[in-house]
Amino acid sequence: MSVPSHSQKTESHEALNLTSALHDCLTCGVLVVDSQGCLVACTPRAALLLQLPASSLAQGSLSPLPEPLQAIIRKVVSTGTALTDQSLGLPPRFGGSTELHVSAVPIPCAGSCQVVLVLNDLSVARQLEENLRRLDRLASIGTLSASLGHEIKNALVAVKTFVDLLIEKSQDSELTDVVRREMRRIDAMVSQLLKFGAPAQPTFAALQLHDILDHSLRMVQHQLENKQITLRRQFNAAPDAIQGDNYQLEQAFVNLFLNAVEAMDTKGSLTVGTETVIPSASPNEPPQICVTITDSGIGVAPENLARLFEPFFTTKNHGTGLGLPITRRILQEHKGDIRVRSQLNRGTTFTVLLPATPRLH
Repeated sequence: MSVPSHSQKTESHEALNLTSALHDCLTCGVLVVDSQGCLVACTPRAALLLQLPASSLAQGSLSPLPEPLQAIIRKVVSTGTALTDQSLGLPPRFGGSTELHVSAVPIPCAGSCQVVLVLNDLSVARQLEENLRRLDRLASIGTLSASLGHEIKNALVAVKTFVDLLIEKSQDSELTDVVRREMRRIDAMVSQLLKFGAPAQPTFAALQLHDILDHSLRMVQHQLENKQITLRRQFNAAPDAIQGDNYQLEQAFVNLFLNAVEAMDTKGSLTVGTETVIPSASPNEPPQICVTITDSGIGVAPENLARLFEPFFTTKNHGTGLGLPITRRILQEHKGDIRVRSQLNRGTTFTVLLPATPRLH
């Protein structure tokens, strides 16, 4: 058995120290490759960014690395020239849409050359940049909302006076109740616009969810009839008691119903169903009421599904892109959730989950 020389021991000791330092000190991902094209060091962060299990790196082979990264390594090894500010999009098996910033630098080491690669996750920076742009847009829409709110509030005084006079002459008691209710709802929504800097918190009260759904459907009945859309009610949740803000929940469901109507041509179908569900993650938690709203419309493209609840994102020619974000915010304030699934030309289903009011024993 041969005994390692002093220089070999020194090189081995230096390699151990380097590996230890990389593991303990660096937050970015770092790889070290020797002149023979073998991987000699890999930080946990690098393995995480590349979605590589530790077992695949044990042999020191470059084969587990994505091919674009291997190409960068080969180029630096062959030319001895650093490559910096390289963008690397990882293929699906290496983490999906992750985008990495790569710098590869050759470093002389004991008569040979090692390549040190530094990896940084650009997707986080991109997300932060997008969030900042979104906040800027929200600030602008907030200022606009305040201005519009004042103008609408002033005009609403005259409109309300005129409508009250018409109501006094109307013989249709049901229509009278609906108009008065909607005038109060418009006034409440405009008041919320005026408080854009500190959005109004919902005023919770005991409610029957089926009553809210029925009233919200009446608000879109005219649109349903114009398009000859078949409405199916499947209200199976019993009981349907919840705690919530009547006006805000109606606003949320009207938004969802209008979206469904606009997605359909004539003679489509709209199904609104409810059922009581027990959270699968924790059966001891209180039950929830699940509301499903299914249309037979054009559906949503897969690439757009994840963006449906982003402010100002819309696929409509004259849409504002605010309906669904407002709906999600209302449901979140009610400790609820909203999900969506869709197929092109097959329709869309929105699923709303709201906590049910526990029964009193």
